[in-house]
Amino acid sequence: MPQFAWRKSSYSAGGEGACVEVSPTPTHHIRLRESDRPRTVIATTQPAWASLLDSIKGGRLRA
Repeated sequence: MPQFAWRKSSYSAGGEGACVEVSPTPTHHIRLRESDRPRTVIATTQPAWASLLDSIKGGRLRA
């Protein structure tokens, strides 16, 4: 698996495990993974990622 510069979400719990990590790619996509399942990676576009974050911050998503 290639090495990427993963960054832990500031909203993730402290310690190890149960953390969302993100990494930009050279092709301007965003990769996402959970720290407890590092081999499972999904990718999205920057506009889609920005829209998701905007919806979360704006309270427009519900569990």
